[in-house]
Amino acid sequence: MNATLSPWAARALGWFLLKLVRVLTGAQARWYGCPPQAEQRIYFANHQSHADLVMIWAALPHELRSITRPVAARDYWTKTPLRQWITTAVFNAVYVDRERKDDSDPLRPLEEALASGDSIILFPEGTRGDGEEPQSFKSGLYSLAMKFPQVVLVPAWIDNIQRVMPKGEVVPVPILCSVTFGAPIRVEPGEERRAFLDRARAAVIALRDV
Repeated sequence: MNATLSPWAARALGWFLLKLVRVLTGAQARWYGCPPQAEQRIYFANHQSHADLVMIWAALPHELRSITRPVAARDYWTKTPLRQWITTAVFNAVYVDRERKDDSDPLRPLEEALASGDSIILFPEGTRGDGEEPQSFKSGLYSLAMKFPQVVLVPAWIDNIQRVMPKGEVVPVPILCSVTFGAPIRVEPGEERRAFLDRARAAVIALRDV
């Protein structure tokens, strides 16, 4: 399948996928700590399903979806022509390599997206978790926050999406899901990397019971 799509076809496909995702998940957005404001942001969330990026994308209002790019694992989302076509034409995803190759910097595509003014959706665990709480956050969020201090860091908690598309399953099951967005955080002066990452993880977990 050709990944090239006309703007009209991309909008039509995006509308169809948006409706499909909302039928399957409800895709309810709960803005608990900040309004849905059109400013440059890094949304960072827990990660339990490949559908997570689709869920957050669908929960955002249109004016934010158009300026926000989800970060997608290259090995999974380019595995078939259909996946690559959708993530390229509809989501305008930022592909990242989950494993470092040679001297390549896995953060470079994210830095380029932020440098161009895009917002991004990031999953700092780096891989999907199976537990009730996120795994320890990797250093990427801290590195991006330090390099782009003007970008607003917004924690988010995705609820129930793992029940829609459990790990290892390919057929989604309709169930009500939600995304809760919390109050922005920032790296405090002199704050070390692990202290910030632990605090960012805690900010995500705190939204679970809001």
